[in-house]
Amino acid sequence: MPPAATLSANSTPGTARNGLALTAVCLVALMFGLEISSVPVILPTLEQQLGTGFQDAQWIMNAYTLACTSVLMAAGTLADRFGRRRVLVLCLWLFGLASLACGLAADASTLITARFVQGVGAGAMMICQFAILSHLFREPAARARAFAIWGVIAGIGLGFGPMVGALILAIADWRWVFLVHVPLTLLTLGLLHISVQESRDPASHRLDIAGMLTLTLAVFALVYFITQGSEYGFGTPAMLGWAGLSLAGLLLFIVMERRSSHPMFDFSVFRIQRFNGALMGSIGMNFSFWPFMIYLPLYFQAGLGYDTLTTGGALLAYTLPTLLVPPLAERLALRYGAERIIPLGLGLMGVGFLSMFAVNSAAQPSIWLLLTSCVIAGVGLALTNSPTTNTTTASVSADRAGMASGIDFSARLITLALNIALMGLVLLLGIGDQLARVLPTSTALEWPVISQHIAAGKLAATTGLTFIDAQTALRNGVGWAMLFAGGGACGLALLSRYFFRRSR
Repeated sequence: MPPAATLSANSTPGTARNGLALTAVCLVALMFGLEISSVPVILPTLEQQLGTGFQDAQWIMNAYTLACTSVLMAAGTLADRFGRRRVLVLCLWLFGLASLACGLAADASTLITARFVQGVGAGAMMICQFAILSHLFREPAARARAFAIWGVIAGIGLGFGPMVGALILAIADWRWVFLVHVPLTLLTLGLLHISVQESRDPASHRLDIAGMLTLTLAVFALVYFITQGSEYGFGTPAMLGWAGLSLAGLLLFIVMERRSSHPMFDFSVFRIQRFNGALMGSIGMNFSFWPFMIYLPLYFQAGLGYDTLTTGGALLAYTLPTLLVPPLAERLALRYGAERIIPLGLGLMGVGFLSMFAVNSAAQPSIWLLLTSCVIAGVGLALTNSPTTNTTTASVSADRAGMASGIDFSARLITLALNIALMGLVLLLGIGDQLARVLPTSTALEWPVISQHIAAGKLAATTGLTFIDAQTALRNGVGWAMLFAGGGACGLALLSRYFFRRSR
Protein backbone atom coordinates (compact mmCIF):
# COMPACT_ATOMS: atom_id res chain seq x y z
CA MET A 1 0.00 0.00 0.00
CA PRO A 2 1.36 3.48 -0.82
CA PRO A 3 2.69 5.47 2.15
CA ALA A 4 -0.14 8.01 1.93
CA ALA A 5 -2.68 5.30 2.63
CA THR A 6 -0.95 4.34 5.88
CA LEU A 7 -0.93 7.80 7.42
CA SER A 8 -2.48 7.98 10.83
CA ALA A 9 -5.92 9.47 11.28
CA ASN A 10 -4.35 12.50 12.96
CA SER A 11 -1.93 13.38 10.13
CA THR A 12 -3.03 16.39 8.14
CA PRO A 13 -2.59 14.99 4.57
CA GLY A 14 -4.51 11.82 5.41
CA THR A 15 -7.21 13.74 7.24
CA ALA A 16 -7.65 16.18 4.35
CA ARG A 17 -7.75 13.36 1.81
CA ASN A 18 -10.31 11.44 3.84
CA GLY A 19 -12.39 14.60 4.18
CA LEU A 20 -12.46 15.01 0.39
CA ALA A 21 -13.33 11.33 0.01
CA LEU A 22 -16.18 11.71 2.50
CA THR A 23 -17.42 14.74 0.53
CA ALA A 24 -17.43 12.68 -2.66
CA VAL A 25 -19.32 9.81 -1.05
CA CYS A 26 -21.84 12.24 0.46
CA LEU A 27 -22.45 13.71 -3.00
CA VAL A 28 -23.23 10.19 -4.23
CA ALA A 29 -25.78 9.78 -1.42
CA LEU A 30 -27.24 13.22 -2.15
CA MET A 31 -27.77 12.42 -5.84
CA PHE A 32 -29.30 9.03 -5.04
CA GLY A 33 -31.80 10.58 -2.63
CA LEU A 34 -32.71 13.44 -4.97
CA GLU A 35 -33.49 11.00 -7.79
CA ILE A 36 -36.03 9.25 -5.57
CA SER A 37 -37.77 12.22 -3.95
CA SER A 38 -37.55 15.06 -6.51
CA VAL A 39 -38.87 13.18 -9.56
CA PRO A 40 -42.44 12.59 -8.24
CA VAL A 41 -42.97 16.37 -8.16
CA ILE A 42 -42.43 16.67 -11.93
CA LEU A 43 -44.68 13.75 -12.94
CA PRO A 44 -47.77 15.96 -13.49
CA THR A 45 -45.62 18.28 -15.64
CA LEU A 46 -44.32 15.33 -17.67
CA GLU A 47 -47.89 14.28 -18.33
CA GLN A 48 -48.58 17.72 -19.79
CA GLN A 49 -45.37 18.26 -21.77
CA LEU A 50 -44.45 14.72 -22.90
CA GLY A 51 -47.96 13.34 -23.03
CA THR A 52 -47.15 10.55 -20.57
CA GLY A 53 -50.00 8.50 -19.17
CA PHE A 54 -50.59 7.07 -15.71
CA GLN A 55 -48.71 3.85 -16.45
CA ASP A 56 -45.82 5.81 -17.96
CA ALA A 57 -45.52 7.73 -14.69
CA GLN A 58 -45.36 4.46 -12.76
CA TRP A 59 -42.63 3.11 -15.04
CA ILE A 60 -40.63 6.34 -14.84
CA MET A 61 -40.30 5.65 -11.12
CA ASN A 62 -40.18 1.85 -11.25
CA ALA A 63 -37.53 1.64 -13.97
CA TYR A 64 -35.11 3.33 -11.56
CA THR A 65 -36.15 1.13 -8.62
CA LEU A 66 -36.05 -2.16 -10.54
CA ALA A 67 -32.64 -1.35 -11.99
CA CYS A 68 -31.27 -0.59 -8.51
CA THR A 69 -32.61 -3.93 -7.28
CA SER A 70 -31.15 -5.90 -10.19
CA VAL A 71 -27.56 -4.79 -9.59
CA LEU A 72 -27.65 -4.48 -5.82
CA MET A 73 -26.13 -7.81 -4.85
CA ALA A 74 -23.79 -8.01 -7.84
CA ALA A 75 -22.25 -4.58 -7.29
CA GLY A 76 -20.61 -5.47 -3.98
CA THR A 77 -18.95 -8.59 -5.41
CA LEU A 78 -17.73 -6.75 -8.52
CA ALA A 79 -16.36 -3.89 -6.42
CA ASP A 80 -14.51 -6.27 -4.09
CA ARG A 81 -13.01 -8.17 -7.00
CA PHE A 82 -12.12 -5.41 -9.49
CA GLY A 83 -11.67 -2.46 -7.12
CA ARG A 84 -14.19 -0.32 -5.26
CA ARG A 85 -12.91 2.98 -6.63
CA ARG A 86 -12.82 1.68 -10.22
CA VAL A 87 -16.38 0.34 -10.08
CA LEU A 88 -17.67 3.51 -8.40
CA VAL A 89 -16.06 5.67 -11.11
CA LEU A 90 -17.60 3.55 -13.88
CA CYS A 91 -21.01 3.72 -12.20
CA LEU A 92 -20.76 7.48 -11.79
CA TRP A 93 -20.06 7.87 -15.51
CA LEU A 94 -23.04 5.64 -16.25
CA PHE A 95 -25.26 7.61 -13.85
CA GLY A 96 -24.14 10.99 -15.21
CA LEU A 97 -24.60 10.06 -18.87
CA ALA A 98 -28.00 8.51 -18.11
CA SER A 99 -29.02 11.69 -16.26
CA LEU A 100 -28.06 13.67 -19.35
CA ALA A 101 -30.17 11.33 -21.50
CA CYS A 102 -33.12 11.77 -19.10
CA GLY A 103 -32.86 15.54 -19.37
CA LEU A 104 -32.75 15.40 -23.18
CA ALA A 105 -35.56 12.83 -23.55
CA ALA A 106 -38.27 13.78 -26.03
CA ASP A 107 -40.76 11.04 -25.20
CA ALA A 108 -41.77 8.69 -22.40
CA SER A 109 -40.06 5.58 -23.84
CA THR A 110 -36.67 7.31 -24.01
CA LEU A 111 -37.08 8.69 -20.49
CA ILE A 112 -38.04 5.29 -19.05
CA THR A 113 -35.07 3.60 -20.76
CA ALA A 114 -32.68 6.29 -19.52
CA ARG A 115 -34.15 5.98 -16.01
CA PHE A 116 -33.39 2.26 -16.03
CA VAL A 117 -29.76 2.90 -16.98
CA GLN A 118 -29.60 5.63 -14.35
CA GLY A 119 -30.89 3.13 -11.76
CA VAL A 120 -28.20 0.61 -12.68
CA GLY A 121 -25.54 3.21 -11.96
CA ALA A 122 -27.27 4.45 -8.81
CA GLY A 123 -27.75 1.00 -7.25
CA ALA A 124 -24.11 0.06 -7.77
CA MET A 125 -22.95 3.46 -6.48
CA MET A 126 -24.80 2.96 -3.21
CA ILE A 127 -23.06 -0.34 -2.51
CA CYS A 128 -19.58 0.91 -3.49
CA GLN A 129 -19.77 3.95 -1.23
CA PHE A 130 -20.36 1.81 1.88
CA ALA A 131 -17.28 -0.27 1.11
CA ILE A 132 -15.14 2.82 0.50
CA LEU A 133 -16.22 4.50 3.74
CA SER A 134 -15.55 1.33 5.74
CA HIS A 135 -12.09 1.02 4.16
CA LEU A 136 -11.09 4.66 4.69
CA PHE A 137 -12.41 5.09 8.24
CA ARG A 138 -11.23 2.03 10.18
CA GLU A 139 -11.06 3.55 13.66
CA PRO A 140 -14.53 3.06 15.28
CA ALA A 141 -15.06 6.67 16.39
CA ALA A 142 -13.97 8.10 13.02
CA ARG A 143 -16.14 5.58 11.18
CA ALA A 144 -19.15 6.47 13.33
CA ARG A 145 -18.66 10.18 12.59
CA ALA A 146 -18.26 9.52 8.87
CA PHE A 147 -21.43 7.45 8.65
CA ALA A 148 -23.30 10.02 10.74
CA ILE A 149 -22.35 12.79 8.29
CA TRP A 150 -23.23 10.50 5.38
CA GLY A 151 -26.64 9.82 6.97
CA VAL A 152 -27.41 13.54 7.32
CA ILE A 153 -26.56 14.27 3.67
CA ALA A 154 -28.54 11.25 2.47
CA GLY A 155 -31.46 12.50 4.56
CA ILE A 156 -31.18 15.96 3.01
CA GLY A 157 -31.41 14.42 -0.46
CA LEU A 158 -34.55 12.49 0.44
CA GLY A 159 -36.11 15.14 2.68
CA PHE A 160 -35.59 18.25 0.55
CA GLY A 161 -35.93 16.54 -2.84
CA PRO A 162 -39.59 17.57 -3.27
CA MET A 163 -38.79 21.22 -2.59
CA VAL A 164 -35.77 21.06 -4.93
CA GLY A 165 -37.97 19.64 -7.67
CA ALA A 166 -40.63 22.30 -7.09
CA LEU A 167 -38.06 25.13 -7.15
CA ILE A 168 -36.55 23.82 -10.39
CA LEU A 169 -40.02 23.76 -11.97
CA ALA A 170 -40.67 27.31 -10.73
CA ILE A 171 -37.47 28.89 -12.09
CA ALA A 172 -36.41 26.60 -14.94
CA ASP A 173 -37.56 23.46 -16.76
CA TRP A 174 -38.35 19.92 -15.57
CA ARG A 175 -35.30 18.69 -17.49
CA TRP A 176 -33.00 20.30 -14.91
CA VAL A 177 -34.25 17.85 -12.28
CA PHE A 178 -32.10 15.36 -14.20
CA LEU A 179 -29.50 17.66 -15.77
CA VAL A 180 -28.40 19.01 -12.38
CA HIS A 181 -26.75 15.65 -11.76
CA VAL A 182 -24.31 16.10 -14.66
CA PRO A 183 -22.13 18.79 -12.98
CA LEU A 184 -22.57 17.06 -9.60
CA THR A 185 -21.28 13.84 -11.14
CA LEU A 186 -18.25 15.58 -12.66
CA LEU A 187 -17.47 17.22 -9.31
CA THR A 188 -17.73 13.87 -7.54
CA LEU A 189 -15.43 12.21 -10.10
CA GLY A 190 -12.84 14.94 -9.54
CA LEU A 191 -12.95 14.51 -5.76
CA LEU A 192 -12.63 10.72 -6.06
CA HIS A 193 -9.62 11.10 -8.35
CA ILE A 194 -7.64 13.11 -5.81
CA SER A 195 -8.80 11.51 -2.56
CA VAL A 196 -9.64 7.79 -2.88
CA GLN A 197 -7.07 5.07 -3.47
CA GLU A 198 -8.00 1.70 -4.85
CA SER A 199 -8.98 -1.14 -2.51
CA ARG A 200 -10.03 -4.73 -3.11
CA ASP A 201 -10.99 -7.86 -1.19
CA PRO A 202 -8.84 -10.78 -2.42
CA ALA A 203 -11.19 -13.22 -0.68
CA SER A 204 -14.32 -11.96 -2.44
CA HIS A 205 -16.86 -14.57 -3.52
CA ARG A 206 -17.81 -15.31 -7.10
CA LEU A 207 -20.66 -13.43 -8.70
CA ASP A 208 -24.07 -15.07 -8.30
CA ILE A 209 -25.31 -14.29 -11.82
CA ALA A 210 -28.08 -16.92 -11.76
CA GLY A 211 -29.54 -15.55 -8.53
CA MET A 212 -29.36 -11.97 -9.77
CA LEU A 213 -31.11 -12.74 -13.07
CA THR A 214 -33.87 -14.94 -11.66
CA LEU A 215 -34.73 -12.47 -8.88
CA THR A 216 -34.84 -9.56 -11.33
CA LEU A 217 -37.02 -11.59 -13.70
CA ALA A 218 -39.46 -12.50 -10.91
CA VAL A 219 -39.85 -8.91 -9.69
CA PHE A 220 -40.04 -7.34 -13.15
CA ALA A 221 -42.65 -9.83 -14.41
CA LEU A 222 -44.83 -9.31 -11.32
CA VAL A 223 -44.63 -5.51 -11.57
CA TYR A 224 -45.49 -5.72 -15.28
CA PHE A 225 -48.47 -7.96 -14.51
CA ILE A 226 -49.81 -5.55 -11.87
CA THR A 227 -49.16 -2.39 -13.90
CA GLN A 228 -50.37 -3.51 -17.32
CA GLY A 229 -53.10 -5.86 -16.11
CA SER A 230 -55.38 -2.93 -15.31
CA GLU A 231 -55.29 -1.97 -19.02
CA TYR A 232 -55.29 -5.34 -20.78
CA GLY A 233 -57.18 -7.41 -18.20
CA PHE A 234 -55.63 -9.61 -15.53
CA GLY A 235 -57.29 -12.74 -16.92
CA THR A 236 -55.99 -12.41 -20.48
CA PRO A 237 -53.51 -15.08 -21.68
CA ALA A 238 -50.71 -12.53 -22.02
CA MET A 239 -51.10 -11.23 -18.47
CA LEU A 240 -51.44 -14.73 -17.02
CA GLY A 241 -48.23 -15.57 -18.87
CA TRP A 242 -46.43 -12.71 -17.09
CA ALA A 243 -47.79 -13.92 -13.75
CA GLY A 244 -46.57 -17.44 -14.50
CA LEU A 245 -43.16 -16.08 -15.54
CA SER A 246 -42.88 -14.25 -12.23
CA LEU A 247 -43.74 -17.40 -10.27
CA ALA A 248 -41.27 -19.47 -12.30
CA GLY A 249 -38.52 -16.89 -11.74
CA LEU A 250 -39.16 -16.88 -7.99
CA LEU A 251 -39.08 -20.68 -7.76
CA LEU A 252 -35.87 -20.83 -9.81
CA PHE A 253 -34.31 -18.18 -7.59
CA ILE A 254 -35.12 -20.15 -4.43
CA VAL A 255 -33.80 -23.42 -5.89
CA MET A 256 -30.57 -21.85 -7.15
CA GLU A 257 -29.90 -19.95 -3.94
CA ARG A 258 -30.37 -23.07 -1.83
CA ARG A 259 -27.91 -24.96 -4.02
CA SER A 260 -25.33 -22.17 -4.33
CA SER A 261 -22.18 -22.29 -2.21
CA HIS A 262 -22.17 -18.46 -1.99
CA PRO A 263 -25.81 -17.39 -2.34
CA MET A 264 -27.09 -13.81 -2.56
CA PHE A 265 -29.72 -14.76 0.03
CA ASP A 266 -28.98 -17.17 2.86
CA PHE A 267 -32.51 -18.25 3.74
CA SER A 268 -31.39 -19.56 7.13
CA VAL A 269 -31.44 -15.96 8.46
CA PHE A 270 -35.23 -16.08 8.33
CA ARG A 271 -35.10 -18.49 11.26
CA ILE A 272 -33.87 -15.56 13.37
CA GLN A 273 -37.06 -13.99 14.68
CA ARG A 274 -35.39 -10.69 15.60
CA PHE A 275 -34.18 -10.36 12.02
CA ASN A 276 -37.72 -11.00 10.78
CA GLY A 277 -39.14 -8.39 13.15
CA ALA A 278 -36.73 -5.76 11.83
CA LEU A 279 -37.34 -6.84 8.22
CA MET A 280 -41.04 -6.04 8.67
CA GLY A 281 -39.87 -2.47 9.28
CA SER A 282 -37.97 -2.44 5.96
CA ILE A 283 -41.02 -3.78 4.15
CA GLY A 284 -43.47 -1.48 5.97
CA MET A 285 -41.67 1.74 5.06
CA ASN A 286 -41.71 0.85 1.38
CA PHE A 287 -45.18 -0.65 1.50
CA SER A 288 -46.71 2.70 2.39
CA PHE A 289 -44.56 5.81 2.81
CA TRP A 290 -42.30 5.92 -0.26
CA PRO A 291 -44.77 4.51 -2.85
CA PHE A 292 -47.44 6.98 -1.73
CA MET A 293 -45.06 9.89 -2.28
CA ILE A 294 -45.34 9.28 -6.04
CA TYR A 295 -49.09 9.96 -5.95
CA LEU A 296 -49.01 12.87 -3.48
CA PRO A 297 -48.05 15.54 -6.07
CA LEU A 298 -50.94 14.38 -8.27
CA TYR A 299 -53.28 14.59 -5.28
CA PHE A 300 -52.13 18.04 -4.19
CA GLN A 301 -52.07 19.56 -7.69
CA ALA A 302 -54.95 17.89 -9.56
CA GLY A 303 -57.06 16.73 -6.63
CA LEU A 304 -56.82 19.82 -4.41
CA GLY A 305 -55.72 22.46 -6.92
CA TYR A 306 -52.44 23.55 -5.29
CA ASP A 307 -49.70 25.16 -7.37
CA THR A 308 -46.24 23.61 -7.77
CA LEU A 309 -44.51 25.53 -4.97
CA THR A 310 -47.33 24.87 -2.50
CA THR A 311 -47.16 21.19 -3.46
CA GLY A 312 -43.41 21.19 -2.85
CA GLY A 313 -43.94 22.74 0.56
CA ALA A 314 -46.60 20.19 1.44
CA LEU A 315 -44.31 17.36 0.36
CA LEU A 316 -41.58 18.87 2.55
CA ALA A 317 -43.86 18.35 5.56
CA TYR A 318 -44.09 14.71 4.46
CA THR A 319 -40.34 14.14 4.13
CA LEU A 320 -38.68 16.60 6.55
CA PRO A 321 -39.25 14.40 9.65
CA THR A 322 -37.12 11.72 7.97
CA LEU A 323 -34.19 14.13 8.37
CA LEU A 324 -34.94 15.63 11.80
CA VAL A 325 -36.21 12.65 13.83
CA PRO A 326 -33.53 9.91 13.31
CA PRO A 327 -31.28 11.09 16.21
CA LEU A 328 -34.28 10.79 18.53
CA ALA A 329 -35.08 7.38 17.06
CA GLU A 330 -31.56 6.17 17.87
CA ARG A 331 -31.82 7.33 21.48
CA LEU A 332 -35.24 5.77 21.92
CA ALA A 333 -34.02 2.48 20.44
CA LEU A 334 -31.07 2.42 22.83
CA ARG A 335 -33.28 3.16 25.82
CA TYR A 336 -36.37 1.08 25.07
CA GLY A 337 -35.10 -1.41 22.50
CA ALA A 338 -35.66 -1.68 18.75
CA GLU A 339 -38.28 -4.36 19.44
CA ARG A 340 -40.55 -1.59 20.77
CA ILE A 341 -39.54 1.35 18.55
CA ILE A 342 -39.85 -0.39 15.15
CA PRO A 343 -43.48 -1.54 15.69
CA LEU A 344 -44.23 1.88 17.23
CA GLY A 345 -42.87 3.66 14.15
CA LEU A 346 -44.82 1.43 11.77
CA GLY A 347 -47.99 1.94 13.80
CA LEU A 348 -47.51 5.72 13.84
CA MET A 349 -47.00 5.67 10.09
CA GLY A 350 -50.27 3.77 9.72
CA VAL A 351 -52.06 6.28 11.94
CA GLY A 352 -50.75 9.11 9.75
CA PHE A 353 -52.21 7.54 6.61
CA LEU A 354 -55.52 6.68 8.24
CA SER A 355 -55.70 10.29 9.45
CA MET A 356 -55.08 11.48 5.87
CA PHE A 357 -57.93 9.23 4.73
CA ALA A 358 -60.26 10.77 7.30
CA VAL A 359 -59.29 14.34 6.34
CA ASN A 360 -59.64 13.56 2.63
CA SER A 361 -63.20 12.34 3.24
CA ALA A 362 -64.32 15.86 4.13
CA ALA A 363 -65.97 18.01 1.44
CA GLN A 364 -63.16 20.57 1.76
CA PRO A 365 -60.02 18.89 3.20
CA SER A 366 -58.14 21.14 5.64
CA ILE A 367 -54.60 21.78 4.45
CA TRP A 368 -53.37 22.01 8.05
CA LEU A 369 -54.91 18.67 9.03
CA LEU A 370 -53.43 17.09 5.90
CA LEU A 371 -49.98 18.48 6.70
CA THR A 372 -50.28 17.27 10.29
CA SER A 373 -51.13 13.80 9.01
CA CYS A 374 -48.13 13.95 6.65
CA VAL A 375 -45.87 14.89 9.56
CA ILE A 376 -47.21 11.97 11.65
CA ALA A 377 -46.48 9.53 8.82
CA GLY A 378 -42.99 11.02 8.36
CA VAL A 379 -42.20 10.75 12.07
CA GLY A 380 -43.33 7.12 11.97
CA LEU A 381 -40.96 6.39 9.09
CA ALA A 382 -38.07 8.16 10.82
CA LEU A 383 -38.63 6.13 14.00
CA THR A 384 -38.56 2.94 11.93
CA ASN A 385 -35.73 3.50 9.48
CA SER A 386 -32.50 3.69 11.47
CA PRO A 387 -33.37 1.06 14.15
CA THR A 388 -34.41 -1.31 11.36
CA THR A 389 -31.06 -1.03 9.56
CA ASN A 390 -29.08 -1.50 12.76
CA THR A 391 -31.18 -4.45 13.96
CA THR A 392 -31.07 -6.47 10.74
CA THR A 393 -27.27 -6.44 10.71
CA ALA A 394 -26.89 -6.88 14.49
CA SER A 395 -29.20 -9.91 14.49
CA VAL A 396 -26.63 -12.07 12.69
CA SER A 397 -22.96 -12.88 13.19
CA ALA A 398 -20.38 -10.37 11.97
CA ASP A 399 -19.37 -12.50 8.97
CA ARG A 400 -22.99 -12.49 7.73
CA ALA A 401 -23.70 -8.80 8.34
CA GLY A 402 -23.05 -7.84 4.71
CA MET A 403 -25.43 -10.49 3.44
CA ALA A 404 -28.10 -9.43 5.98
CA SER A 405 -27.69 -5.80 4.93
CA GLY A 406 -28.10 -6.87 1.30
CA ILE A 407 -31.35 -8.69 2.11
CA ASP A 408 -32.58 -5.63 4.00
CA PHE A 409 -31.82 -3.24 1.13
CA SER A 410 -33.23 -5.67 -1.46
CA ALA A 411 -36.43 -6.08 0.55
CA ARG A 412 -36.85 -2.30 0.59
CA LEU A 413 -36.38 -1.84 -3.15
CA ILE A 414 -38.44 -4.89 -4.16
CA THR A 415 -41.29 -3.83 -1.87
CA LEU A 416 -41.09 -0.30 -3.26
CA ALA A 417 -41.28 -1.52 -6.86
CA LEU A 418 -44.23 -3.82 -6.16
CA ASN A 419 -46.17 -1.28 -4.14
CA ILE A 420 -45.75 1.53 -6.66
CA ALA A 421 -47.67 -0.81 -8.98
CA LEU A 422 -50.11 -2.08 -6.32
CA MET A 423 -50.91 1.39 -5.01
CA GLY A 424 -51.50 2.55 -8.57
CA LEU A 425 -53.95 -0.31 -9.05
CA VAL A 426 -55.76 0.61 -5.83
CA LEU A 427 -55.91 4.23 -7.01
CA LEU A 428 -57.53 3.14 -10.31
CA LEU A 429 -60.03 0.94 -8.47
CA GLY A 430 -61.01 3.85 -6.22
CA ILE A 431 -61.50 6.13 -9.22
CA GLY A 432 -63.60 3.44 -10.91
CA ASP A 433 -65.73 3.11 -7.77
CA GLN A 434 -66.58 6.82 -7.94
CA LEU A 435 -67.25 6.68 -11.68
CA ALA A 436 -69.82 3.94 -11.08
CA ARG A 437 -71.78 6.41 -8.94
CA VAL A 438 -71.96 9.25 -11.46
CA LEU A 439 -71.85 7.61 -14.91
CA PRO A 440 -74.56 5.43 -16.48
CA THR A 441 -73.87 1.70 -16.52
CA SER A 442 -74.12 1.74 -20.30
CA THR A 443 -70.68 3.42 -20.36
CA ALA A 444 -69.03 0.83 -18.07
CA LEU A 445 -66.68 -0.39 -20.83
CA GLU A 446 -65.21 3.12 -21.00
CA TRP A 447 -64.51 3.44 -17.27
CA PRO A 448 -61.00 1.88 -17.32
CA VAL A 449 -59.86 4.39 -19.97
CA ILE A 450 -61.48 7.30 -18.14
CA SER A 451 -59.85 6.12 -14.88
CA GLN A 452 -56.43 6.15 -16.57
CA HIS A 453 -56.98 9.74 -17.75
CA ILE A 454 -58.06 10.90 -14.32
CA ALA A 455 -55.15 9.09 -12.62
CA ALA A 456 -52.81 10.91 -15.00
CA GLY A 457 -54.25 14.25 -13.86
CA LYS A 458 -56.07 14.90 -17.14
CA LEU A 459 -59.31 15.93 -15.49
CA ALA A 460 -60.53 18.29 -18.22
CA ALA A 461 -60.03 15.70 -20.95
CA THR A 462 -62.49 13.16 -19.55
CA THR A 463 -65.66 12.78 -21.60
CA GLY A 464 -69.04 12.63 -19.91
CA LEU A 465 -67.76 14.09 -16.63
CA THR A 466 -67.63 17.58 -15.21
CA PHE A 467 -64.30 18.80 -13.84
CA ILE A 468 -65.68 18.56 -10.28
CA ASP A 469 -66.81 14.96 -10.84
CA ALA A 470 -63.39 14.03 -12.20
CA GLN A 471 -61.65 15.75 -9.28
CA THR A 472 -63.92 13.94 -6.81
CA ALA A 473 -63.11 10.63 -8.49
CA LEU A 474 -59.38 11.33 -8.19
CA ARG A 475 -59.73 12.20 -4.50
CA ASN A 476 -61.71 8.99 -3.95
CA GLY A 477 -58.95 6.96 -5.63
CA VAL A 478 -56.22 8.62 -3.56
CA GLY A 479 -58.35 8.00 -0.46
CA TRP A 480 -58.35 4.29 -1.26
CA ALA A 481 -54.55 4.45 -1.61
CA MET A 482 -54.33 6.17 1.80
CA LEU A 483 -56.44 3.42 3.34
CA PHE A 484 -54.30 0.76 1.65
CA ALA A 485 -51.09 2.36 2.96
CA GLY A 486 -52.44 2.87 6.48
CA GLY A 487 -53.85 -0.63 6.80
CA GLY A 488 -50.66 -2.18 5.45
CA ALA A 489 -48.42 -0.23 7.85
CA CYS A 490 -50.58 -1.13 10.86
CA GLY A 491 -50.68 -4.79 9.84
CA LEU A 492 -46.90 -4.94 9.45
CA ALA A 493 -46.51 -3.21 12.84
CA LEU A 494 -48.45 -6.07 14.44
CA LEU A 495 -46.43 -8.64 12.50
CA SER A 496 -43.15 -7.00 13.54
CA ARG A 497 -44.22 -7.03 17.19
CA TYR A 498 -45.17 -10.70 16.86
CA PHE A 499 -41.71 -11.68 15.54
CA PHE A 500 -39.94 -9.65 18.21
CA ARG A 501 -41.97 -11.33 20.94
CA ARG A 502 -41.10 -14.75 19.51
CA SER A 503 -37.40 -13.80 19.58
CA ARG A 504 -37.54 -13.65 23.37
